[in-house]
Amino acid sequence: MDSCDRRIRAYKNGKTFDQCKEIAESMNPDFKKYIETNGRVLWTEILEKVDHDELLYKLTLKFLRRDGYDIGNHKVPEVKKFI
Repeated sequence: MDSCDRRIRAYKNGKTFDQCKEIAESMNPDFKKYIETNGRVLWTEILEKVDHDELLYKLTLKFLRRDGYDIGNHKVPEVKKFI
């Protein structure tokens, strides 16, 4: 089992947790533009864009929710603007 501790161990590809946060934060403007033009982005599209990195995926969803987007749920796996 892989165990990650942000203080001493690296996540996928040798990146620290703080580096992963920065990467996820830097990807959000692209997702926001995509949502503006298409109305939504599917969870699977986000997962593909972050190269199936679970930590980046979760952080991206967290930051989109923080920025006022509806991140959906297991029945509606998509991110869109709140109406």
